Amino acid sequence: MNITKCEIPIRDLVEDYWDDAEEGVTGYFGRLDIRPPYQREFVYKPAQRDEVIRTVMNWFPLNVMYWAKTGQNEDGEDTFEVLDGQQRTVSICRYVDGEFSVDDRYFDNLAEDERERILSYRLDVYQCEGEPSEKLKWFRIVNIAGERLTEQELRNAVYAGPWVTSAKRYFSKTGCPAQQLAGDYLTGSSIRQEYLEKAIEWAASADGETVEGYMAKHAGEPSAVGLWNYFRSVIDWVQAMFPTYRREMKGLEWGLLYNDHRDRADLDPKELEAEVSRLMADDDVTSKRGVYEYVLTRNERKLSIRSFDKRDARAAYERQKGVCPYCGQHFSFEEMQADHIVPWSKGGRTVPENCQMLCRDCNLKKSDR
Repeated sequence: MNITKCEIPIRDLVEDYWDDAEEGVTGYFGRLDIRPPYQREFVYKPAQRDEVIRTVMNWFPLNVMYWAKTGQNEDGEDTFEVLDGQQRTVSICRYVDGEFSVDDRYFDNLAEDERERILSYRLDVYQCEGEPSEKLKWFRIVNIAGERLTEQELRNAVYAGPWVTSAKRYFSKTGCPAQQLAGDYLTGSSIRQEYLEKAIEWAASADGETVEGYMAKHAGEPSAVGLWNYFRSVIDWVQAMFPTYRREMKGLEWGLLYNDHRDRADLDPKELEAEVSRLMADDDVTSKRGVYEYVLTRNERKLSIRSFDKRDARAAYERQKGVCPYCGQHFSFEEMQADHIVPWSKGGRTVPENCQMLCRDCNLKKSDR
């Protein structure tokens, strides 16, 4: 990787600045791709964005930026893409373009000498030239500081191409189709690639692939419509099976449940809703989020059934005189575990009269049956 240090005045950086949500962001006389396919969306918070502008206004130094050389334009001039520094670059360009104010002052509200001071500020830029593999390796290294990249953002860099670009249109924009369709079911942020990562995780699992394997298999395809159709099928299935929305549904692994249960003919939405409603009202169920997975898998551990408190356990121990009713042996209190006499799944409640103390081995054998 050949690296050359340059000083780029802001007046040159913002020349021909252009920002299109679909097609990308450019500047520097149209010669700089500010948001290449492997880069994230703009994620700076207003406070971070404003500090960049205050730094420039006061002529304090900004951290160095990195541009990767991509070739030449029709006039024989070098072209570049931002390797590191996109958030600072967009902050500067948007301010000069009048998109936001800092301390209640837009760029056009500044005095002429203040505007000139900003435009003449010189950015320290390292211009890098090398093979694509070198560029991506360097991209990982220089992005360790600042707004650290997520694993999915790094994957987007490795598998950059038309498929990733298409997938980001569905899953990675503010107000993207995935957010509109399933924002109530997903956690995280679309612009930090968390929606995209989740969709790929689910689809990859359905195909028996890793996330990386799935992306590698599809990287050369012109469109991610297959991933989008799969994702829509997941959400359609969830809404059909559980038409009453509850906040506990947000962030569950719906795609994995869809993969395992979508073909079951025994699932009745009305029966599921009745059971979900009953479990939500059950005080012994301490993990309400686990209700949905339980009604599909019957894995009682997902419910985190309320345990007997120490007082009830001690009373049962003294009542039994320390003897395990299953094996008939005597144990210390610390060697025994509180257990439901009538299992919770058969209507037993977590109340003192339904408490018994079993030795660890007997309790384990009972749980396994």
